[in-house]
Formats: sequence, C-alpha cells, structure tokens
Amino acid sequence: MQLGVDVGGTNTDAALLAGGAVIASIKTRTTADIGSGIVRAIRAVLRVSALPHDRIDTVVIGTTQFTNAFVERRRLNPVGVIRLCLPAARDLAPMSAWPDDLRGAIGDHTWLLPGGYEFDGREIAPFDERAVRAAVQAIRARGLGAVAVSCVCSPINGDMEQRVAEIVAEEIPDAAITLSGDIGKIGLVERENAAIMNASMATLSQHVIGAIRDALRCLGITAPFHLSQNDGTLMSADHVERYPVLTFSSGPTNSMRGAAFLSGVRDGIVVDIGGTTTDVGALINGYPRELTLPADVGGVRTNFRMPDVVSVGLGGGSIVREQPALTIGPDSVGFRLTEEARVFGGQTLTATDIVVAAGLEDIGDRSRVASLDPNLISRALKLMNRTVEDVIDQVKTQAGDIPIVLVGGGSIIVSADLQGAARVVLPEHSAEANAIGAAMAQVGGVVDKVYSYRDKPRKISINQAKIDAAERVILAGGDPAGIEIVELEEVPLTYSGNDSVRVRVKAVSDLLHADRNLAVAASG
Repeated sequence: MQLGVDVGGTNTDAALLAGGAVIASIKTRTTADIGSGIVRAIRAVLRVSALPHDRIDTVVIGTTQFTNAFVERRRLNPVGVIRLCLPAARDLAPMSAWPDDLRGAIGDHTWLLPGGYEFDGREIAPFDERAVRAAVQAIRARGLGAVAVSCVCSPINGDMEQRVAEIVAEEIPDAAITLSGDIGKIGLVERENAAIMNASMATLSQHVIGAIRDALRCLGITAPFHLSQNDGTLMSADHVERYPVLTFSSGPTNSMRGAAFLSGVRDGIVVDIGGTTTDVGALINGYPRELTLPADVGGVRTNFRMPDVVSVGLGGGSIVREQPALTIGPDSVGFRLTEEARVFGGQTLTATDIVVAAGLEDIGDRSRVASLDPNLISRALKLMNRTVEDVIDQVKTQAGDIPIVLVGGGSIIVSADLQGAARVVLPEHSAEANAIGAAMAQVGGVVDKVYSYRDKPRKISINQAKIDAAERVILAGGDPAGIEIVELEEVPLTYSGNDSVRVRVKAVSDLLHADRNLAVAASG
C-alpha cells in the first residue's frame, strides 16, 4: 500500500493507493509547523480507510518547504562558490544578477579559477589543483559548511567538478557539496545559480527531512519514505537531503500526475485550482511538460528541470471585490477559508461564496449569501471562467480543442463549459489529486548530455544515453524489469563545429517490488 502526502499553502492532503486504485483520500488544513499537519492528515486517511499503518509499504511526501524558504529568504546557509572558467567567463561574477537581499544572505564567497571545457570537450585551461586547494582552505577558514562548484560545460565533462569535490571532502570532511552538473543544464550562469541555491539549503534540508522522519516515527510508520521532485518522479529522503532544490514546483507536478492517473488523460491540459492559486500545465505522455527556458525562482534565473506551469491568483479563497471594478484575487484568505468566508460565518466575500450563492455547490450555510445580487453572481462566475480560459490559452501549443482535467479543492469555482476544451473531466478524488500524484510517483532517471555524432554515430550515442538513464533509475531503487523511456529529445548545437547534439533522455520505473507489495495489499 502506498501513502502519499502533499503539503500546500492552504491544505495538507493524504491518499492511500493499493493495487492501482485509490483506497481513501482526505483533505486537511495546513498547520504553521507543517509536521503536526502531516501527522493529522495521515491519521485521518488511515481512520477513513480503516486500515492499520503496518500495511503501508511506501510513503511519498510532496512539500513546498524548500521553495518557500528560498523565496522568503529564510534559514539559508552562506555558500562558498568555486567556478572553473578562467581565462573565460570572468566578466560575469557569480550571483551578480541576484536580488541584493538574497545575495546578502548567501554572502560574497566566490573564487574564479582556471579550468572548464569547450563544447567539443577541449579544455579551456588545465585544472589547477594548487589554486583549488587554496580556495577550499580559504572557505574552511571562513567557517563555511556549504560549497557550490560550477565549471564551464560540465554537463559535457564532469571530471573537473568531481575533482574539486574530492579536494573539498579532504579539506572539509563535513561540507555539503553541490556540483552544478548534477542539477542544471548547459548554460553556465543558470546552472551555477541552481547549485548555489541548492547548497544554501543544506542545513534546512536536514531539518525538514528530520521533521518528517519524526512525524512518521510518531505514527509508528516504519516504511521507507521518499519525496516527490519537480519532474513527476520520486527520490529517496537521503537524496533530498543532498538536492533539496529538486523539490521546487513538486506541488503542481504532483497534481498533474494525479490528474493523469485519475482521469486516464495522458495528453491534455490540467487545471489545478487550490485555495489561493490556479496552476495550469500540459500533460505529455502522462507527465508534465517541462519548461525549456530558464525559470525564475525568488528572483534568480535557473535552468534545472521545472514543470511548464502558468499560475494565476485565483482559488477557492480568492477575495471578491466589487469596487471600483469587479476583481477576484489575487489575494486570498488561504487556509482561513472556513473562518473568514461568508458561508462559514465570516465577513469576507470569496470565490467559494459566489459558487454557493449560485447554487452550484452546497458548502457551509447558503443563507448567509442569499442576499447577494444575482448580477454580481453572474458576472463573477463569468470572470472566473474567463480567467481560467485565458491561462489555458497561454499553455496550449496547438490549435483546436483539447481535453481539460480539473483537479484541486477549488475546482468548484469554474464550470465544465470551458472554451477550448474538447471535454472537461472532473475525476473522482480530484480534490486530493496532489496527494494521489505523490503516492503513485515512479522512480526517474534523466540524462542530459552533449554528444558528438562525429565521434559516435547517432544510434550509438542515443542508445548509450538510454542505458545511462536506465542505470540511474536502478540506482535510485527502480525495478529493472519495468523501465520505460518516456522522453527523448535531440537539440543540435549548430555552431559547435563537430556535429554536437544535446540529447536528453528520461526513463521511469516503479519502485522495486512495488507491484508485488500492491498485489499483496489488494488481496489481503
């Protein structure tokens, strides 16, 4: 049996899956300390399912803790940054385009040293071990426990970054080391940014994972737990401690994966409406379409994998104002919906109040909104639909109508009559799609490298990339018998001069023995 938990800004949801079916799902309010909310959600879903906790084989948790910490500039470590690039790439210093307050939190601890590679694999300059060791010793002298290492074109050849990591481990044995080639793509600055972001959360990641472990221990759950990452796959708790940045945007990703699972739609658009925002993204072969351009997180450009999601400030708790013109959101009562919305006895007019007043949902006390002007109700309903339709148009990449899947606790605020939709699907358990998406997440392995088709023919290069991606799935705990290649992308590097092509391959599989455990749970 698989347990999924997703911690959002408004709600903490939990779901139990067994034998490929949803056994139970529950929605609870997020708590300020997060941990107690997780405990409450798990207890609630176990109570609804009437199943004991010892039937749980795997726990997968999605959390916004790391994203929120970076955006809010909270609990970040100062980071020592080593870039191998000289004599090239000296004009743009690390973090030079970061917001001042964020750069101040990380600190000015950067070293530019000889090294790096050209697109064709040639060295820009030889690796200077003496200079690297001197930089690492300076980092140690400053008392820094987190180190980010970047190197020009390290996705092509990661040897220099790896050698720096070895020296850091020798000089600072307890250091948290992040290599940019393990996270980002070809672009140096964006990849370096991602590595620095990741290193800055080294202490926080230990704290968050420790809190989740304590919460599960409190419940008597001994099953291994994983966290969902932003490409729709899962990773072990130990891996999250090393790479917390990979959980960024895992919430929308969980919802999209859950939407595909619940609806059977593998290619379409998912509209996830929560209490505060609406997130819209495209499904391709059952997985979220990934962003191809650099993403901005907290004012910093990064190029690690992120779902291509467009968000708008519209949700079930969005505040409705009539003057000077009708507006809905972007501000929201959030997790205080059951206290502040009019149908629950509050004084704030929300999107949920509009839907109840229109007779479309029976939530709270409808008599409290019976006096609303019918014209206001009609205009508000049209505005909410139009807002969602506009975002769908931004996400669509093809002409014509396509399937739309509605999920999220706030999905009641839009109608099934959406322009641009071939059909609108509102599946059962849609309100907890995020937790379901976490529960059914698979193990993933991604290879994103540059190959020279002149040195190795295309067929051999692509086959090697597939093998490498499959090996990463197995190392992460995936079942070798069920590996599937779900993405294959080739991007020629036109001006490289040696037929270089960037090849990206993504492989997925269920956790090893997961199918067997599910079968036992379903038959027991």
